[in-house]
Amino acid sequence: MLIRIIAVGARSPRWVDEAVSDYLKRIPPPLRIELVTVRTEERTAAGMTATLLSREAERIRAQFPGERSHGPRGQSQRGPLHRVVLDQRGTDITTAALAERLASWQEQARPVAMLIGGPDGFDPALAAEADETLRLSSLTLPHTLARVVVVEQLYRAWSVLANHPYHRA
Repeated sequence: MLIRIIAVGARSPRWVDEAVSDYLKRIPPPLRIELVTVRTEERTAAGMTATLLSREAERIRAQFPGERSHGPRGQSQRGPLHRVVLDQRGTDITTAALAERLASWQEQARPVAMLIGGPDGFDPALAAEADETLRLSSLTLPHTLARVVVVEQLYRAWSVLANHPYHRA
């Protein structure tokens, strides 16, 4: 099962890359989590935010995973994608609830795209395509730190499901 975290903004501090890499190494197959970054559209004084967000949305959509499943007579077909937008106005979620969602995603064997927006958030049309919108925290997080939080929470959710001692609540 694939979860692809798609984050706007290609540059991140080394400590962010190291933390994300560390958590990704801990997650065993068959769960596969990838972090993909897309370029932030350059902000200019004359730039129109709606246009910039639309261009970023195009780059995000181009990174949507398309796991294949087998239909009748062994034919390959695209599985439906589950889209999760991470936004400060989203639904607050606990680790236990995330673990339940992870179990459901695994049962459905649907690829999941978790989206982290850029400095101005998301294109409204892209946000409207989401199957759900979740909030990582009531606090405002830097976008690069959100990457670490998402990967750590997915690892923690996996540990809850696997009865691994990492999560002790």
